[in-house]
Amino acid sequence: MNYLEQTITENKRFVDYIKGTLFFVFFHILGQIPLTLFIISQSNLTGEPINQNDIFSSLPPNITLFLVLLPFAVVLPIVYLVVTRLHLRTFISLVTARNRVDYKRILFSFLLWGTVSALMVIFDYWMNPEDYVWNFKPLTFLILFLISIVMIPLQTSLEEFIFRGYLMQGFGVLFKNRWMPLLTTSVLFGLLHLWNPEIDKLGIHLIWYYIGTGLFLGVITLMDDGMELALGFHAANNLVTALLVTASWTAFQTESLLIDNSEPSLGMELIITLGVIYPLLALIFAKKYRWKNWINQLTHKF
Repeated sequence: MNYLEQTITENKRFVDYIKGTLFFVFFHILGQIPLTLFIISQSNLTGEPINQNDIFSSLPPNITLFLVLLPFAVVLPIVYLVVTRLHLRTFISLVTARNRVDYKRILFSFLLWGTVSALMVIFDYWMNPEDYVWNFKPLTFLILFLISIVMIPLQTSLEEFIFRGYLMQGFGVLFKNRWMPLLTTSVLFGLLHLWNPEIDKLGIHLIWYYIGTGLFLGVITLMDDGMELALGFHAANNLVTALLVTASWTAFQTESLLIDNSEPSLGMELIITLGVIYPLLALIFAKKYRWKNWINQLTHKF
């Protein structure tokens, strides 16, 4: 049975997926309490309006990163409980249509995108060294590394479990096809990032990057009948961002190896990413895992 079609035997209504989503939102809010208290304790309460980006940039980066990622760790076991107790399904059915999770797929996707994205940063640093500041601080970076390798995979995995897993399968119950869940979850994934500081810096058109990324991750999930490739890609993407390069206007404010001080722009980078890089990655996956019947896999009714 294919990835989305697993929900056919579930005998659950779409409203149950709404209930589950409300559980996720509630526990995510609970997980944000430590960060909120920390911000209040570190802020200068003058009564004047406070810019969130200014607050984050003034706080200790490693502590802030941990607290920002903490809600994702809080929600992760809730996803497991909702799937197994509310929907009476195995957790593996949320991840893949295979009998077991294919960790080799996760590793291949992780190494592929991690290598490509790191090489792109290194190449840009080589071509434009004046745009970067070398920021290596041994102890601080070690702490960042330990936080990142534990917490970031939890964050990225949760986002995949919810968007490419829970919501995509839930919308499959509602629409009884594949293309509507794909489009709906991609748009929702993009809207989730509306509050990222990158949007303030680069403008609302950056939302197309997030929607396009959600679409790419949804396509490879449907074509592969499992989210293993999406899990590896997402983890690699965020780890490279946290460890290798950051900027004052990005969502992750970390003590990374490089600080990018260049003025960001939106244009060719967006076109190249969505129109060239993602299609090439999809073709690599298709070749390796012998994907066929693309139209049927992405639009099939059930």
